[in-house]
Amino acid sequence: MESKCFKIVVSGDICVNLLQWRTDQQCTKGLNWRSYPHVHNCFKNGEALLLSKFVTLATQASISSPQIQDIEATLPKELLRSTVELELFPETLNKNDNQKVYRISRYLGFTGLTSGMPMLLPIIDDDQNADMVILDDENNGFNSNEEFWPLAIKTPGKSPIVIYKVNHPTSSSKLWHNISDFHIQNTIVVINSDDLRAKGVNISKSLSWEKTALDFVWQISHNPDLAFLAHCHHLIVPFGLEGAIYYQNNGVAESQLYFLTYEFEGGFIKDNQGKMFGLTSCFVAALSRNIATGICNNEELSKSIGEGIREGIVAAQKYFVYGFGETIDESAFPNPLIFTETENDFVCKEHIQDVLIRDTNNTSSCETDWYIIKDKSSSSLADIAYNIVKRGEKSALKFIPIAQFGKLKTVDRAEIEGYRSIKNLMSEYISTKNTVRPLCIAVFGTPGSGKSFGVAEVASSIAPGLMDKLNFNLSQFQSLKDLFAAFHKVRDLCLKGKVPLVFFDEFDSAFEGNLGWLKYFLAPMQDGEFKEGDSIHPIGKAIFVFAGGTSSTFKEFGGEDITDELEHKHFLKEFQSAKGPDFVSRLRGYVNILGPNQTDEQKDQLFIVRRAMLLRSLLERKVPHLLNERGEAQIDNGILRAMLKVTRYKHESRSMEAILEMSMLTDSKKWEQSHLPSKEQLKLHVDEEQFLRRLMHDAFYSEKFESLAMDLHRHTLLNKDKEESKLDYIKSWETLCNEHKESIYEQIKHIPDALHRIDYDIISVKEKHEAVTFTERELIALAEYEHERWLLEKKEAGWKVDTIIDEERKLHPLLVPWKKLSDKNRNELIETIKFWPEILANSNFKIERLKFLSYCETAL
Repeated sequence: MESKCFKIVVSGDICVNLLQWRTDQQCTKGLNWRSYPHVHNCFKNGEALLLSKFVTLATQASISSPQIQDIEATLPKELLRSTVELELFPETLNKNDNQKVYRISRYLGFTGLTSGMPMLLPIIDDDQNADMVILDDENNGFNSNEEFWPLAIKTPGKSPIVIYKVNHPTSSSKLWHNISDFHIQNTIVVINSDDLRAKGVNISKSLSWEKTALDFVWQISHNPDLAFLAHCHHLIVPFGLEGAIYYQNNGVAESQLYFLTYEFEGGFIKDNQGKMFGLTSCFVAALSRNIATGICNNEELSKSIGEGIREGIVAAQKYFVYGFGETIDESAFPNPLIFTETENDFVCKEHIQDVLIRDTNNTSSCETDWYIIKDKSSSSLADIAYNIVKRGEKSALKFIPIAQFGKLKTVDRAEIEGYRSIKNLMSEYISTKNTVRPLCIAVFGTPGSGKSFGVAEVASSIAPGLMDKLNFNLSQFQSLKDLFAAFHKVRDLCLKGKVPLVFFDEFDSAFEGNLGWLKYFLAPMQDGEFKEGDSIHPIGKAIFVFAGGTSSTFKEFGGEDITDELEHKHFLKEFQSAKGPDFVSRLRGYVNILGPNQTDEQKDQLFIVRRAMLLRSLLERKVPHLLNERGEAQIDNGILRAMLKVTRYKHESRSMEAILEMSMLTDSKKWEQSHLPSKEQLKLHVDEEQFLRRLMHDAFYSEKFESLAMDLHRHTLLNKDKEESKLDYIKSWETLCNEHKESIYEQIKHIPDALHRIDYDIISVKEKHEAVTFTERELIALAEYEHERWLLEKKEAGWKVDTIIDEERKLHPLLVPWKKLSDKNRNELIETIKFWPEILANSNFKIERLKFLSYCETAL
């Protein structure tokens, strides 16, 4: 940015930070004190002083701001001081990176001021004509003391861009009233998410980006404490160092989520990496640079803000990594490289994706149906699933949020939220000292869905060296002695200093009646001990994981999905007598493992993606020789389609694994259809008839190419008006030239891809089905796709736009984008596409809506 074209004033609350750190002395001779650790200290700018420094580094402009000329000189007692302890921490978590930098190990609190208002400082060279004002409101007196506000926001008639960083948002401060009354249109309010939560605003953290985003939108729309913020024209809420929400309200409220795909809120900074102050200030500085540059270049403000958010996330991460440097006295602080893009940067703004937060019309049922994976990809979920298997998750899911726990990867929002909830519980439990009872978690899923694997990987990602896994299947226990023996094994691990991760499989199996085991777990779950005869044994710190065997979901376990009233009453009576409610009250969390089968046609939308990720994982682990040097899986398209689209696997993931293992792939270079097990063997794991029809889809469809093309042409002829039918180019199929036939073949060939765009699929059936009727919205989408496909095909063949059709010179008047076509030309193509369902039905193909659409999407 050109520093001369923009005037910036920075002001706000004033604080200096006293840094203390210790170094070990190597000297063992001389005076005694030299053999002890040496404690160092120095002052660094904080709050508005630090923000000013950040903005100066980011913009390279001359900044007007409060200043302290000599920070190491004797400071006034009224000046607010914060004291922190520093330690050396790994610069990154890369095992090969041995470099360490100083960061904060502990915040000790404020010193110096004992009572009264903290000291504020005047702005040096204040300018009422400033183009931008940046305010740091830490609620330490600045927001009520107009004397220290910049002239540009106090002078009538001035309208600078205002970036208002505030950590204690309130509508009652004098500063807010000034901004709201005179500058709200040009003000960008920046509030950290944790500061909002501190006000009692309920926004979820580290579950999924969808959940966090939708929580924010609901709160800003409904929470009366945030009503004053809802009127902001521009509001930015950073969520850790991993994302941010940009809320705009220029009469219509709209929110945009910016996020890192491979991290969730709070994931970038690990517990063993220390802390840093000024992270939001660094974010604001990068934001201010983009806004200033955008204004100098006459760029739309919202676009500048969007790019500024990306750079703000990058700058804040780099600031944290650099810390205070390797040696505090010699390292520049803040590091100038924070705002400089280099080839070796570990993060860049291109890594940060954005998505418009979906308007769910305030209905909870539609909130759960929003998946970023759908909004961020122009491809259907089926195409994404194919790419995952063919090319791997890294390539196919480059712009999609993905969670990884050890060897477990998932992009399914429901699974991500469930697993992260469990991880948060485990992390908190592990870090808590003097716990007297186990952490109790329930996990549900159909047999073969991977219940034990999922939770075990989550646990191993938290404390791999601390936990030891134990497995007990209660359906195999014959008496209480077996349960007591299991508890003793748990105690033995505790005595060794381990935290047992104990799986009680099929805990809901019968014993002395339905759910008979539950009552014997109540005391261990509540008190952390069990009674054996006359002896009472403490269990110790452990994690109990109760894996359901007869119930596939938590709702099913509690009878919540029983619709018949009498049946539900009978269930509740039995459930209460088996101590079910008492058992549930002792649980601290649960997760439903979804597996590769669709659990709910309305809610479970991403089953095909789960299948794809599981299949890719099986290929990598069991037949890595089927992956070429580029990591592309060598698998027949028919097998891939059948594996991903068969309605149900009889034994969930075990069936997928079994089909792979039953195929003859030892010496093969590609998984061909001939390698599959016989029809009778497939019957063990899938509906073999349906599987084979999916498998042979390409063969069935290509076999009908000729009849489909002739049928489409016949329908076109029948629906041409009499005048058009006299034209030379409207001919019978037999008299058409090869080029015209090829054009129709190409349309037929691409019908399945076109239907995928509107979330339909084609399946081969034994008998003719009634043809579907497309909606007007679907017809327009199909027509636009078909025209753009034809346009690209013609251009690649060397055709050019002209006012006439000339086949020899390759000229055509319709070689223009869809939006430039006349209404007549558009309608002609739409009329042709209306015939698709009928010609497909005539050839025994059925058009069906894909099963990974929610009710809210099918209702559009």
